[in-house]
Amino acid sequence: MKHFLEISRTLPEDLKGILSLASEMKAARKGKPNGAADDKLPLAGLMVALIFEKPSTRTRVSFDVGVRQMGGQTLVLSGTEIHMGRNESVADTARVLSRYVDLIMIRTFDGRLVDELAEHASVPVINGLTDRSHPCQIMADILTFEERRGPIAGRKVVWAGAPSNVCASLVQAAGQFEFEFTYSGPPGMDPDSASCEFARSNGAEIRIERDPDAAVAGADLIMTDTWVSMHEESGERDRRRAALERYRVDARLVSLANPDVLFMHCLPAHREEEVTSEVMDGPHSVVFDEAENRLHAHKAIMRWCLQV
Repeated sequence: MKHFLEISRTLPEDLKGILSLASEMKAARKGKPNGAADDKLPLAGLMVALIFEKPSTRTRVSFDVGVRQMGGQTLVLSGTEIHMGRNESVADTARVLSRYVDLIMIRTFDGRLVDELAEHASVPVINGLTDRSHPCQIMADILTFEERRGPIAGRKVVWAGAPSNVCASLVQAAGQFEFEFTYSGPPGMDPDSASCEFARSNGAEIRIERDPDAAVAGADLIMTDTWVSMHEESGERDRRRAALERYRVDARLVSLANPDVLFMHCLPAHREEEVTSEVMDGPHSVVFDEAENRLHAHKAIMRWCLQV
């Protein structure tokens, strides 16, 4: 059974194989309308359940469109439409869904729920996002970098601002893809410690640099995410914004990195907060290539899970 749950729990050779497959499928679609099916239909006759306990734009659309392009069908469910974890145990829901569908993708809050679902399902489970991590996003990000700049191994990746679930998966990826990771943000907001420990144990260089100007020196890639969660109280939002102000990614900060540095953001972005529009829409930004590559990466992840 091949689940895709965390970057740290997938072998490096499998991660690289997924990216290679994503690149092949993307190249094969050159010139096709967005809605057209692939020439090969590896998911023909298969049903994929897409469960969303958190709202979504890119994850929902990319998985749904990806399944359809590969000849499969989707069953899209919200957290309010099923009993999982409320009137029915997660384990029983996993067993039931496994009788109906061939693959489960879930976007939820608690990472433990995804682990429990995978433990009891007899079909593959994909972590589409939790509060803890976002491994599918990182696969699209690395695909995007390597399209533009070649292998990410040995490159310097800088995260500026508030660490997030995306940041945690990025740190794990440093240990799997052998790149250097530098975090620049205020004290008390450092990246997930378990992810850092994993990356360091795999030989990755993980640095904390409070000065954003010093952090981006020599950077090949700068990444950031929203500063404030929609669930945070107004007082906490104001405190976080004040602490993060100096870590905004603007044109001046980008100019201190390598001349060909790339900028990425998983979206949605709060323009003029964590990043300026000048950077988002500027020559270093690949945020919309990154968003498109969610489609190709997710298709490859599904094929790897289903071994088709």
